[in-house]
Amino acid sequence: MFTEGELAQLNQKLERQHPREILRWAVTEFWPDVAASSSFQTQGVPLLHMIAQTTPALPIIFLDTGYHFPETLLYRDQLVARWNLNLQVVRATSPNKRRDGGQQVQDLYRTDPDLCCYLNKVEPMQRATAHLTAWISGIRRDQSPARANIKIVELRASGLLRIHPMATWTRKDIWQYIHDHNLPEHPLLAQGYLSIGCAPCTRPVFDGEDERAGRWNGHQKTECGLHTLLRDSNERQQPYVTGISNEQQ
Repeated sequence: MFTEGELAQLNQKLERQHPREILRWAVTEFWPDVAASSSFQTQGVPLLHMIAQTTPALPIIFLDTGYHFPETLLYRDQLVARWNLNLQVVRATSPNKRRDGGQQVQDLYRTDPDLCCYLNKVEPMQRATAHLTAWISGIRRDQSPARANIKIVELRASGLLRIHPMATWTRKDIWQYIHDHNLPEHPLLAQGYLSIGCAPCTRPVFDGEDERAGRWNGHQKTECGLHTLLRDSNERQQPYVTGISNEQQ
């Protein structure tokens, strides 16, 4: 794997490259132990389009939480069929159950959204990427403060490489690419849903708000953990072993 110095040099080199070239490099370098992930939102469609054009065999992980908008599932299926994407659907092993004995919890997204995200997103993604060398995602630095300092290639303590081909792009770049290639938009975008997650935890965004302001409305939460918890040094540990979220500990 890379030394710290080699990783710094690699990031300096990739910083100037188009996401399409970063994608080609990642798949060539780490195949077959590499996969991408997507939540199938409008902002992620440029990366999916690049994958379809350059690396169509690349597996694309989709986390089916059981709470997605029907429009998201329809949009996903349309893009998969249109571009013949290699979709891999991953689900929770025991959704909405606490780790303190498996007691069923109703409306966990209301009572403990951190735990809900962990059970339905973080833990399934840990399983899905456990055998991989590299995981490609479409997150960008301009999306939120939590993502502002992401590097194009990050080496985690577990040995997993996180690769972010779109890191340097802005929202303007995304829309320019969508316009240039006439790409389809998520059906809910026209209703003000700029960032779309699970239906119970997503609302439209109002004028002047950050694009992720509609996520987890009413909670001090802007990330599900996939791109925060799974980027820290303890990513292979389970932070919710008692069913109590970090905010409650």
